[in-house]
Amino acid sequence: MAFDPSADAPTQRAQIPVRGVGFVAVLLVGAVVAVGLGVFGSVHEPKFFSVNFAGFSSGLYAKAWLATLAAVLGLFQVFSALVMYGKLPVKAPTWIGAAHVWSGRLAVLATVPVAVHCLYAVGFQTTDVRVLTHSLLGCFFYGAFVAKMLLLTRKGVPGWAIPVLGGAVFTSLVYLWLTSALWLFVGEGLKF
Repeated sequence: MAFDPSADAPTQRAQIPVRGVGFVAVLLVGAVVAVGLGVFGSVHEPKFFSVNFAGFSSGLYAKAWLATLAAVLGLFQVFSALVMYGKLPVKAPTWIGAAHVWSGRLAVLATVPVAVHCLYAVGFQTTDVRVLTHSLLGCFFYGAFVAKMLLLTRKGVPGWAIPVLGGAVFTSLVYLWLTSALWLFVGEGLKF
């Protein structure tokens, strides 16, 4: 029997759920943010200036302490999420949701001057493993953060998605802190 393209044959189309497409699109937006930051940091010429805030001995220490603040707030984010999801044997207080939201906002706000300084003053660097890891994680952090924020506003998100992205944001923040603030504190001393 020969193939007849004009014959009516039953066809089966793959049905992709809209939520699956939306979920993948949000992850792609996060990936575009991460790659975009990396590309920007790689192609622009670093200015090698230092952002300094009153009360800090240098721009590096301002960045280190802001990153430390973000990391501490990140720890509270994990704790409050565990309480909200019922993963700790503690009754969730009525204020825990608002505290979770605001601690997250403040944590990201604390990272913005650090990221601006890193991108404009230094750019995406590959001078050694620590610096390359820090550059990659900085880009990943903001990509994962954007994806998580976008998923929070969508209906039908898989139940595991927000905790996994939240964990990715927190883990990258911890490693960013380890490769920058802790590195500075160990190498140069703990001071303001």
